[in-house]
Amino acid sequence: MNDAELAELTRFALKLSEAAGREILPHFRQNVSVDVKAARDWDPVTEGDRAGERAIRHLIEKHYPSHGIIGEEYGTHEGSSGLTWILDPVDGTRAFVIGLPTWATLIGLYLDGEPLLGVMCQPFVGDTFYGHRGGAWLDHRGKATAIRVTPGRRLADAMAGTTAPHLYRDGAAAPFERLRSNVKSMRFGLDCYSFALLAAGHIDIAMDPILQIYDIAALIPIIRGAGGVVGSWTDNNPAQGGNVLCTASQELFDEARTLMQGA
Repeated sequence: MNDAELAELTRFALKLSEAAGREILPHFRQNVSVDVKAARDWDPVTEGDRAGERAIRHLIEKHYPSHGIIGEEYGTHEGSSGLTWILDPVDGTRAFVIGLPTWATLIGLYLDGEPLLGVMCQPFVGDTFYGHRGGAWLDHRGKATAIRVTPGRRLADAMAGTTAPHLYRDGAAAPFERLRSNVKSMRFGLDCYSFALLAAGHIDIAMDPILQIYDIAALIPIIRGAGGVVGSWTDNNPAQGGNVLCTASQELFDEARTLMQGA
């Protein structure tokens, strides 16, 4: 794919995030009704989630009917072009339903199964992070600025973020505790924002366990575009979800992963 095609798809992805925001925001902080999906943990879904994904899918189907779609709320549509959009209209619905603005719309695009570009949009705050092979940017209320990770910190000086400690179980609890007790700071409750804050240079490590593909697809090109490292402490392919560990440098990644693996 050439640069002009990538730029056009990036503009389209940003338009998708704007369309989703227009549908989602009327439901935020409105004490909306909540449905619960069948899951090990409480997994809420609202009409905001569904309306946001419907808006995105409508535009993709209208403008790029040959593209595939994987969405959290409405499943998979197989495409014929090698390009697949991966959608999480409200990542962080638990935060959404209590009025906490750490949720965001995640829109990723894969080419032949590999991350190509990503957008993370928090319309209430006015933050839109986006990235691809050419770099990464934060558009805050209409002003776009290039972002980069802040490399150079060792593990003992690192600031880290994740969603919740109770999610680290089934063999992940001990590795997580080893890391938590060896970093300078570990903040909880960040949902997808930890990954965006890593890309913007504010923290050094962002991580979460047992992610679905739509939880991470949009964030990978943003982090890599900002110069960060995306991987896992359990050797799964982070582009498909699972246990995801992202850092501001390869040296920090190696140090964190070695510690988590107990080496």
